[in-house]
Amino acid sequence: MPTLHIQTPSATYPVIIDRLLHDERAQIQHPGKVLLVSNPKIAGLYLHKILPKIRASEVFVCIVPDGEAHKTMRTIEQILECAFAHKLDRKSLMIALGGGVISDMVGFASGIYERGIEYISIPTTLLAQVDASVGGKCGVNNAYGKNLIGLFHQPKAVYIDVDFLSTLPPRELRAGLAEVVKVFACFDSGAFERLEAESSACDLGLDSRASGLVPFIQRAIEIKAQVVEQDERESGIRAALNYGHTFAHVIENLTNYREFLHGEAVGIGIRMANALSQELGIMSETESRRIDSLLDRLGLQQHYGVRDVEEFYKCFFLDKKSTNNTLCFVLARGIGGFELRSDVSKEQLYKVLGKFA
Repeated sequence: MPTLHIQTPSATYPVIIDRLLHDERAQIQHPGKVLLVSNPKIAGLYLHKILPKIRASEVFVCIVPDGEAHKTMRTIEQILECAFAHKLDRKSLMIALGGGVISDMVGFASGIYERGIEYISIPTTLLAQVDASVGGKCGVNNAYGKNLIGLFHQPKAVYIDVDFLSTLPPRELRAGLAEVVKVFACFDSGAFERLEAESSACDLGLDSRASGLVPFIQRAIEIKAQVVEQDERESGIRAALNYGHTFAHVIENLTNYREFLHGEAVGIGIRMANALSQELGIMSETESRRIDSLLDRLGLQQHYGVRDVEEFYKCFFLDKKSTNNTLCFVLARGIGGFELRSDVSKEQLYKVLGKFA
């Protein structure tokens, strides 16, 4: 299977799409100390399989609570305390074994530990494989919003193994597919059409779905790699990877990260963003229906009712893309293109949000 190489101004690293769990030859080598960070569920499933593959002077394990609600500075402190207790130094390595929450937190913790040490990501969810583990955006949530505390810190390597998806709950798998739709809708109409044509395969057994997703996982990572290489710190084109996320982050914040998985919120956010695209005349109703239909077939049928339009609107201003009290929205332009719009009026947003009230 392929190895993709991501080249940014700050780092060059491989994304290895291959078998890690069941290949006896696969090893992760590091000359110093290693701290592996995971959550109880993933550690219970895979820790005994991953630890023998790590060749290092010493290997330590840190288990942190599971879920978006625990993606906080308190958990970062727990990881750092573990690193200090085991006397990791600036030549040490952290390994993230888990989904997007673990990937984001380990990237952040390693980036600030002694002003920065290396880390490797082993993503165990589809969402983390196609999005969170690649590109170096790391951070945590707080009371004001999602990922508002963080930094850019590229990994040393990323290991993508679809065998992890065989134990992934169906709901988690479907949530990850939202990120695939997001990338294809903005950057690759051909890949979007292929996913449309093969979306019925997602109704098969979990193992079949995982193996059938490999081409889509690879293409999604290829697209993200190309974008990150052009714009590592999200000052331009990389913002397009946030299609649907401006709405999704508000939904997650207002529901205290407990009602929807991140990918589910993104699926809802995509529908909201498409309603805004139609309002602005950059997407037809037919194109919007195609995206809605694909989300439905992939099992992303969640709905969110906006309880207070004014409250929802005010939350937009905490989005990281907004500057000088000006909102910036990432919108799909048809299927296969995108626009960054900073000219959306309050009246237009109220009209769109009213459709979801």
